[in-house]
Amino acid sequence: MAVKVEMPKLSDTMEEGVIAKWNVEEGDEVESGDIIAEVETDKATMEVEVFDDGTILKILVDEGDAVPLGQLMAVIGEEGEDISDILEEAASGGEKETSETDGEEDTSEKTDKKESTDTSAEKAEEKSTVTSDDGRLKASPLARKMAEEKGITLSNVEGSGPQGRIIKRDIESYEPSAVPAAATVSREDKEHRVSQMRKTIARRLSESKFNNPHFYETISIDMQPVWDARKQINEKSDTKISFNDIVVKACAAALRKHPEINSSWHGDKIVEHGDVNVAVAVAIEEGLVTPVINNTDQKGLQQIGQETRDLAEKARERKLQPEQMEGSTFTVSNLGMFGIEEFTAIINPPNACILAVGAIKEVPVVEDGEVVPGKRMKVTLSSDHRIVDGAMAAQFLSTLKQMLESPLAMLL
Repeated sequence: MAVKVEMPKLSDTMEEGVIAKWNVEEGDEVESGDIIAEVETDKATMEVEVFDDGTILKILVDEGDAVPLGQLMAVIGEEGEDISDILEEAASGGEKETSETDGEEDTSEKTDKKESTDTSAEKAEEKSTVTSDDGRLKASPLARKMAEEKGITLSNVEGSGPQGRIIKRDIESYEPSAVPAAATVSREDKEHRVSQMRKTIARRLSESKFNNPHFYETISIDMQPVWDARKQINEKSDTKISFNDIVVKACAAALRKHPEINSSWHGDKIVEHGDVNVAVAVAIEEGLVTPVINNTDQKGLQQIGQETRDLAEKARERKLQPEQMEGSTFTVSNLGMFGIEEFTAIINPPNACILAVGAIKEVPVVEDGEVVPGKRMKVTLSSDHRIVDGAMAAQFLSTLKQMLESPLAMLL
């Protein structure tokens, strides 16, 4: 008996999937457990597994197609089996076909109307230009002909005739501007398909920005102590520690001291999370993902560094699993590697806050009455005002600053 292969729900927020790749063709034999396709979801590229043996009798969607949950993707059965009923049933999304046809007709009709309108407009404009007494541009027929022959744009010519009309002598005396206008080249627009990930980013961050009352606080941190500590650690360790690893660790330690920052808004209640799970923003080609380092406050710098690199690598390969991007209680976004000094970030829901980390800059600072070189880094905390007040955010930033300016404080 033929078996339908429908679009499965591969993540908790998935509403449709895009066929990234078919691993089989019609006529191929498959066994239970075979991966027949890769599907791009709102979070990652996932594999579609079949649970029956048989032959791929029909593939109903192409690579690149967006398929809603539960919609038929393929049919498996015995070779030569009649699946016309299944195909007719699938096609009787028939109304869809009809409506699409109608839509095409409507579109065609609209296009025809548009073309007709455009043509009429062009004719009207042409007529207006020819009879131009009431138009913006007034020129005698001889002046027009001469301008055309000489390649002169009439709009560049100042008319000396009645009511500014351009006449023969205007064309004869016309001299182009000493500085010719820069040549421009018209290039075609490009359209890019919006990926499932980009749709999710757009939806979630729009909801966050428009629904969560953001406010922002920035603080400058002396990073010389971290600079020196990192150098010592990396000289003695095989696992190299990045500045971001240290910032993540410091945030986790500060969150333990300020649990109100480690919270979420749930309508009629605020949940203060017991675990400290810091998400790290990772930029990939399709957008931004935020893999989560669970129990960050309980892990050492080396473990945080290794875990961050592993998660970032999976993110770039689109191999992150949904559970590796869920459960965050705070987020760190770092653009310092791009030289960005400071910026504000949109809160990653359901977090209460996100920390935007800028670059470490060498700047002149005053110490003991003397101007000396220093290393400073600015961080900006975006907070949800429903959960966090200005004083709370300021106290958290103060603790974070103390920890980074005295790295040993993270061990307390």
